[in-house]
Amino acid sequence: MHLFPRNFKTGILLLFLLLTGISALTGCGGKQDFAPGPSQDIIRVGGLKGPTTMGLVKLMQDAGPQSGDYRYDFTMVTAADELTALTASGQLDIALLPANAAAILYQKTQKAISVIDINTLGVLYLVSADASVTGLDSLKGKTVYLPGKGTTPEYALRYLLQASGLSQDDVSLEFKSEAAEVASILAQNPEAVGLLPQPFATAALAQNDKLMLVLDLTQIWDGYRTEQNPGRLVTGVTVASRDFLKAHPDLADRFLAEHEASVRFTADDPAAAADLIVKAGIVANTSIAQKALPYCNITFLSGKDCKEALEGYLNVLYTQNPASVGDALPDDDFYYLP
Repeated sequence: MHLFPRNFKTGILLLFLLLTGISALTGCGGKQDFAPGPSQDIIRVGGLKGPTTMGLVKLMQDAGPQSGDYRYDFTMVTAADELTALTASGQLDIALLPANAAAILYQKTQKAISVIDINTLGVLYLVSADASVTGLDSLKGKTVYLPGKGTTPEYALRYLLQASGLSQDDVSLEFKSEAAEVASILAQNPEAVGLLPQPFATAALAQNDKLMLVLDLTQIWDGYRTEQNPGRLVTGVTVASRDFLKAHPDLADRFLAEHEASVRFTADDPAAAADLIVKAGIVANTSIAQKALPYCNITFLSGKDCKEALEGYLNVLYTQNPASVGDALPDDDFYYLP
Protein backbone atom coordinates (compact mmCIF):
# COMPACT_ATOMS: atom_id res chain seq x y z
CA MET A 1 0.00 0.00 0.00
CA HIS A 2 1.40 3.38 -1.00
CA LEU A 3 1.47 6.09 1.62
CA PHE A 4 0.70 8.74 -0.98
CA PRO A 5 -1.72 9.16 -3.88
CA ARG A 6 -0.75 8.56 -7.44
CA ASN A 7 -0.80 12.30 -8.09
CA PHE A 8 1.99 12.90 -5.55
CA LYS A 9 4.17 14.52 -8.20
CA THR A 10 1.40 16.96 -9.04
CA GLY A 11 0.94 17.70 -5.35
CA ILE A 12 4.63 18.50 -4.94
CA LEU A 13 4.51 20.83 -7.93
CA LEU A 14 1.44 22.59 -6.57
CA LEU A 15 3.11 23.02 -3.20
CA PHE A 16 6.17 24.43 -4.93
CA LEU A 17 3.99 26.95 -6.71
CA LEU A 18 2.46 27.86 -3.36
CA LEU A 19 5.88 28.29 -1.79
CA THR A 20 7.11 30.56 -4.53
CA GLY A 21 3.89 32.52 -4.69
CA ILE A 22 3.29 31.91 -8.38
CA SER A 23 -0.42 32.12 -9.11
CA ALA A 24 -1.99 31.95 -12.53
CA LEU A 25 -5.16 33.43 -11.09
CA THR A 26 -3.79 36.42 -9.23
CA GLY A 27 -0.56 37.15 -11.09
CA CYS A 28 0.93 38.47 -7.86
CA GLY A 29 4.20 40.37 -7.85
CA GLY A 30 5.21 42.55 -10.79
CA LYS A 31 6.48 46.09 -10.58
CA GLN A 32 6.14 48.54 -7.74
CA ASP A 33 6.35 51.99 -9.31
CA PHE A 34 6.91 55.11 -7.24
CA ALA A 35 6.60 58.49 -8.90
CA PRO A 36 9.82 60.43 -8.41
CA GLY A 37 9.83 63.90 -6.96
CA PRO A 38 11.88 66.81 -8.26
CA SER A 39 15.55 66.02 -8.93
CA GLN A 40 15.23 62.43 -7.71
CA ASP A 41 17.19 59.46 -8.97
CA ILE A 42 15.39 56.15 -9.53
CA ILE A 43 17.20 52.90 -8.68
CA ARG A 44 15.66 50.13 -10.76
CA VAL A 45 15.95 46.80 -8.93
CA GLY A 46 14.89 43.37 -10.23
CA GLY A 47 14.53 40.05 -8.42
CA LEU A 48 13.12 36.55 -8.70
CA LYS A 49 10.17 35.19 -6.77
CA GLY A 50 12.05 32.96 -4.37
CA PRO A 51 14.75 32.85 -1.67
CA THR A 52 17.09 35.33 -3.36
CA THR A 53 14.57 38.13 -2.92
CA MET A 54 13.34 37.24 0.59
CA GLY A 55 16.09 39.30 2.19
CA LEU A 56 14.98 42.36 0.24
CA VAL A 57 11.41 42.59 1.56
CA LYS A 58 12.07 45.03 4.40
CA LEU A 59 13.76 47.41 1.99
CA MET A 60 10.86 47.00 -0.43
CA GLN A 61 8.41 47.97 2.31
CA ASP A 62 10.44 50.97 3.49
CA ALA A 63 11.18 52.29 -0.01
CA GLY A 64 7.79 53.89 -0.60
CA PRO A 65 7.26 57.42 -1.90
CA GLN A 66 8.80 59.17 1.09
CA SER A 67 10.84 62.34 0.70
CA GLY A 68 14.43 61.96 -0.40
CA ASP A 69 16.77 62.34 -3.34
CA TYR A 70 16.30 58.81 -4.69
CA ARG A 71 13.57 56.24 -5.20
CA TYR A 72 13.38 52.50 -5.83
CA ASP A 73 11.47 50.89 -8.68
CA PHE A 74 11.14 47.15 -7.97
CA THR A 75 10.41 44.47 -10.55
CA MET A 76 9.86 40.79 -9.70
CA VAL A 77 9.74 38.00 -12.28
CA THR A 78 9.50 34.20 -12.14
CA ALA A 79 12.28 33.18 -14.55
CA ALA A 80 16.02 33.85 -14.40
CA ASP A 81 16.18 34.23 -18.19
CA GLU A 82 13.69 37.09 -18.04
CA LEU A 83 15.68 38.81 -15.33
CA THR A 84 19.00 38.49 -17.18
CA ALA A 85 17.35 39.86 -20.32
CA LEU A 86 16.09 42.92 -18.43
CA THR A 87 19.56 43.45 -16.98
CA ALA A 88 21.37 42.98 -20.28
CA SER A 89 19.04 45.42 -22.06
CA GLY A 90 19.72 48.16 -19.51
CA GLN A 91 16.22 48.15 -18.02
CA LEU A 92 17.57 47.42 -14.53
CA ASP A 93 20.35 49.03 -12.54
CA ILE A 94 20.52 46.24 -9.94
CA ALA A 95 19.40 42.60 -10.17
CA LEU A 96 19.40 39.59 -7.84
CA LEU A 97 20.54 36.65 -9.99
CA PRO A 98 21.70 33.04 -9.69
CA ALA A 99 25.46 33.11 -9.14
CA ASN A 100 26.48 31.29 -12.31
CA ALA A 101 23.94 33.25 -14.38
CA ALA A 102 25.69 36.42 -13.25
CA ALA A 103 29.04 35.08 -14.45
CA ILE A 104 27.53 34.13 -17.81
CA LEU A 105 25.87 37.53 -18.17
CA TYR A 106 29.19 39.21 -17.39
CA GLN A 107 30.76 37.47 -20.38
CA LYS A 108 27.79 38.01 -22.70
CA THR A 109 27.60 41.74 -21.98
CA GLN A 110 31.34 42.34 -22.43
CA LYS A 111 31.83 42.82 -18.67
CA ALA A 112 29.02 45.35 -18.29
CA ILE A 113 28.02 44.18 -14.79
CA SER A 114 29.69 43.64 -11.42
CA VAL A 115 28.64 41.64 -8.37
CA ILE A 116 28.02 43.89 -5.38
CA ASP A 117 26.96 41.28 -2.82
CA ILE A 118 25.98 37.67 -2.17
CA ASN A 119 22.36 37.45 -1.06
CA THR A 120 21.83 33.68 -0.71
CA LEU A 121 24.17 30.80 0.10
CA GLY A 122 23.40 27.17 -0.69
CA VAL A 123 19.84 25.81 -0.78
CA LEU A 124 20.74 22.17 -1.60
CA TYR A 125 19.86 19.30 0.74
CA LEU A 126 20.08 15.54 0.63
CA VAL A 127 16.65 14.19 1.57
CA SER A 128 15.89 10.62 2.65
CA ALA A 129 14.07 8.47 5.19
CA ASP A 130 17.29 6.46 5.60
CA ALA A 131 18.72 7.45 9.00
CA SER A 132 22.02 5.73 8.16
CA VAL A 133 22.94 8.64 5.86
CA THR A 134 24.92 10.77 8.28
CA GLY A 135 27.74 11.97 6.05
CA LEU A 136 28.93 11.85 2.47
CA ASP A 137 30.84 8.66 3.19
CA SER A 138 27.47 7.05 3.97
CA LEU A 139 26.59 7.40 0.28
CA LYS A 140 29.15 4.81 -0.85
CA GLY A 141 27.34 2.13 -2.82
CA LYS A 142 24.12 4.14 -2.96
CA THR A 143 22.26 5.97 -5.71
CA VAL A 144 21.45 9.65 -5.41
CA TYR A 145 18.54 10.97 -7.45
CA LEU A 146 18.76 14.58 -8.58
CA PRO A 147 17.16 16.88 -11.13
CA GLY A 148 18.93 18.28 -14.15
CA LYS A 149 22.07 16.74 -15.60
CA GLY A 150 24.64 19.40 -16.38
CA THR A 151 23.39 21.90 -13.79
CA THR A 152 25.00 23.55 -10.77
CA PRO A 153 23.49 21.08 -8.22
CA GLU A 154 25.24 18.22 -10.04
CA TYR A 155 28.55 20.08 -10.09
CA ALA A 156 28.30 20.99 -6.40
CA LEU A 157 27.56 17.39 -5.41
CA ARG A 158 30.38 15.95 -7.57
CA TYR A 159 32.84 18.43 -6.05
CA LEU A 160 31.86 17.48 -2.52
CA LEU A 161 31.95 13.76 -3.22
CA GLN A 162 35.46 14.13 -4.62
CA ALA A 163 36.52 16.29 -1.66
CA SER A 164 35.29 13.59 0.71
CA GLY A 165 37.44 10.96 -0.99
CA LEU A 166 34.71 9.21 -2.96
CA SER A 167 35.24 8.34 -6.60
CA GLN A 168 32.64 8.54 -9.35
CA ASP A 169 32.31 4.76 -9.12
CA ASP A 170 31.45 4.88 -5.41
CA VAL A 171 28.15 6.78 -5.79
CA SER A 172 25.68 6.49 -8.66
CA LEU A 173 23.94 9.65 -9.80
CA GLU A 174 20.57 9.15 -11.47
CA PHE A 175 19.11 12.22 -13.12
CA LYS A 176 15.44 13.08 -13.41
CA SER A 177 13.80 15.76 -15.50
CA GLU A 178 12.59 17.84 -12.56
CA ALA A 179 12.68 18.10 -8.79
CA ALA A 180 9.07 16.90 -8.46
CA GLU A 181 10.09 13.58 -10.03
CA VAL A 182 12.86 13.16 -7.45
CA ALA A 183 10.39 13.91 -4.65
CA SER A 184 8.03 11.28 -6.03
CA ILE A 185 10.78 8.64 -5.90
CA LEU A 186 11.52 9.56 -2.29
CA ALA A 187 7.86 9.05 -1.40
CA GLN A 188 7.74 5.62 -3.00
CA ASN A 189 11.10 4.32 -1.78
CA PRO A 190 12.00 5.20 1.84
CA GLU A 191 15.62 4.14 1.35
CA ALA A 192 16.15 6.40 -1.66
CA VAL A 193 18.36 9.48 -1.36
CA GLY A 194 17.53 12.62 -3.31
CA LEU A 195 19.26 15.94 -3.83
CA LEU A 196 16.68 18.72 -3.72
CA PRO A 197 16.86 22.51 -3.58
CA GLN A 198 14.62 24.59 -1.40
CA PRO A 199 11.68 24.90 -1.50
CA PHE A 200 11.30 21.41 -3.02
CA ALA A 201 13.08 19.86 -0.04
CA THR A 202 10.55 21.42 2.33
CA ALA A 203 7.71 20.37 0.04
CA ALA A 204 8.89 16.76 0.07
CA LEU A 205 9.00 16.70 3.88
CA ALA A 206 5.52 18.20 4.05
CA GLN A 207 4.21 15.35 1.91
CA ASN A 208 5.99 12.58 3.86
CA ASP A 209 6.73 12.84 7.58
CA LYS A 210 9.25 9.97 7.36
CA LEU A 211 11.59 12.01 5.18
CA MET A 212 14.41 14.05 6.70
CA LEU A 213 16.95 16.62 5.61
CA VAL A 214 19.84 14.23 6.15
CA LEU A 215 22.66 16.43 4.84
CA ASP A 216 23.05 20.17 4.26
CA LEU A 217 25.44 20.67 1.34
CA THR A 218 26.19 24.26 2.38
CA GLN A 219 27.39 23.09 5.79
CA ILE A 220 29.46 20.31 4.25
CA TRP A 221 31.00 22.72 1.72
CA ASP A 222 32.03 25.09 4.51
CA GLY A 223 33.79 22.17 6.20
CA TYR A 224 36.18 21.93 3.25
CA ARG A 225 37.03 25.64 3.14
CA THR A 226 40.68 26.55 3.61
CA GLU A 227 42.72 29.73 3.48
CA GLN A 228 43.82 28.72 0.00
CA ASN A 229 40.26 27.81 -1.08
CA PRO A 230 37.79 30.08 0.77
CA GLY A 231 34.95 29.56 -1.70
CA ARG A 232 31.44 28.87 -0.46
CA LEU A 233 28.35 27.26 -1.93
CA VAL A 234 26.52 30.25 -3.42
CA THR A 235 23.00 30.41 -4.84
CA GLY A 236 22.22 34.07 -5.45
CA VAL A 237 24.18 37.28 -5.97
CA THR A 238 23.27 40.92 -6.49
CA VAL A 239 24.72 42.58 -9.57
CA ALA A 240 24.77 46.17 -10.76
CA SER A 241 25.49 47.63 -14.14
CA ARG A 242 28.95 49.16 -14.32
CA ASP A 243 27.43 52.30 -15.85
CA PHE A 244 25.28 52.69 -12.74
CA LEU A 245 28.24 52.06 -10.45
CA LYS A 246 30.35 54.66 -12.24
CA ALA A 247 27.61 57.28 -12.40
CA HIS A 248 26.15 56.73 -8.93
CA PRO A 249 28.65 55.14 -6.53
CA ASP A 250 26.89 56.88 -3.65
CA LEU A 251 23.55 55.28 -4.55
CA ALA A 252 25.21 51.88 -4.91
CA ASP A 253 26.66 52.20 -1.42
CA ARG A 254 23.30 53.31 -0.04
CA PHE A 255 21.64 50.27 -1.57
CA LEU A 256 24.26 48.00 -0.04
CA ALA A 257 23.69 49.47 3.41
CA GLU A 258 19.93 49.20 3.06
CA HIS A 259 20.11 45.67 1.66
CA GLU A 260 22.27 44.57 4.57
CA ALA A 261 19.82 46.10 7.06
CA SER A 262 16.93 44.37 5.29
CA VAL A 263 18.67 40.99 5.47
CA ARG A 264 19.42 41.53 9.15
CA PHE A 265 15.73 42.28 9.78
CA THR A 266 14.78 39.02 8.06
CA ALA A 267 17.08 37.06 10.37
CA ASP A 268 16.14 38.94 13.55
CA ASP A 269 12.35 38.87 13.10
CA PRO A 270 11.37 35.95 10.84
CA ALA A 271 7.69 36.22 11.78
CA ALA A 272 7.47 39.84 10.64
CA ALA A 273 9.66 39.04 7.62
CA ALA A 274 7.29 36.21 6.66
CA ASP A 275 4.39 38.67 6.62
CA LEU A 276 6.35 40.96 4.30
CA ILE A 277 7.35 38.04 2.07
CA VAL A 278 3.67 37.21 1.59
CA LYS A 279 2.82 40.88 1.07
CA ALA A 280 5.48 41.06 -1.65
CA GLY A 281 3.95 38.06 -3.41
CA ILE A 282 7.04 35.86 -3.05
CA VAL A 283 5.26 33.20 -0.97
CA ALA A 284 1.50 32.79 -0.71
CA ASN A 285 1.22 31.70 2.93
CA THR A 286 2.76 33.27 6.04
CA SER A 287 3.24 29.97 7.89
CA ILE A 288 5.02 28.42 4.93
CA ALA A 289 7.20 31.50 4.51
CA GLN A 290 8.32 31.41 8.14
CA LYS A 291 9.09 27.67 7.99
CA ALA A 292 11.09 28.08 4.79
CA LEU A 293 13.28 30.97 5.97
CA PRO A 294 15.79 28.99 8.11
CA TYR A 295 16.60 26.69 5.20
CA CYS A 296 17.12 29.35 2.54
CA ASN A 297 20.48 30.63 3.86
CA ILE A 298 19.65 34.26 3.19
CA THR A 299 22.77 36.30 3.81
CA PHE A 300 24.67 39.47 3.00
CA LEU A 301 28.31 39.27 1.96
CA SER A 302 30.03 42.18 0.24
CA GLY A 303 33.51 43.41 -0.55
CA LYS A 304 36.37 41.01 0.10
CA ASP A 305 34.11 38.40 1.75
CA CYS A 306 31.91 38.35 -1.33
CA LYS A 307 34.86 38.03 -3.71
CA GLU A 308 36.48 35.17 -1.78
CA ALA A 309 33.26 33.20 -1.41
CA LEU A 310 32.06 33.65 -5.00
CA GLU A 311 35.41 33.37 -6.75
CA GLY A 312 36.05 30.00 -5.14
CA TYR A 313 32.57 28.75 -6.01
CA LEU A 314 32.84 29.81 -9.65
CA ASN A 315 36.25 28.15 -9.88
CA VAL A 316 34.66 24.87 -8.79
CA LEU A 317 31.96 25.22 -11.45
CA TYR A 318 34.53 26.11 -14.11
CA THR A 319 36.55 23.01 -13.26
CA GLN A 320 33.43 20.88 -13.63
CA ASN A 321 32.18 22.57 -16.82
CA PRO A 322 33.53 25.88 -18.19
CA ALA A 323 30.22 26.61 -19.95
CA SER A 324 28.48 26.81 -16.57
CA VAL A 325 30.18 30.17 -15.92
CA GLY A 326 30.34 31.50 -19.48
CA ASP A 327 33.43 29.55 -20.68
CA ALA A 328 35.84 31.74 -18.71
CA LEU A 329 36.31 32.84 -15.14
CA PRO A 330 35.42 36.51 -14.55
CA ASP A 331 38.17 39.10 -14.17
CA ASP A 332 38.68 41.09 -10.99
CA ASP A 333 36.32 43.84 -12.20
CA PHE A 334 33.47 41.37 -11.78
CA TYR A 335 33.72 41.97 -8.05
CA TYR A 336 32.72 45.37 -6.72
CA LEU A 337 35.10 46.46 -3.97
CA PRO A 338 33.97 49.90 -2.80
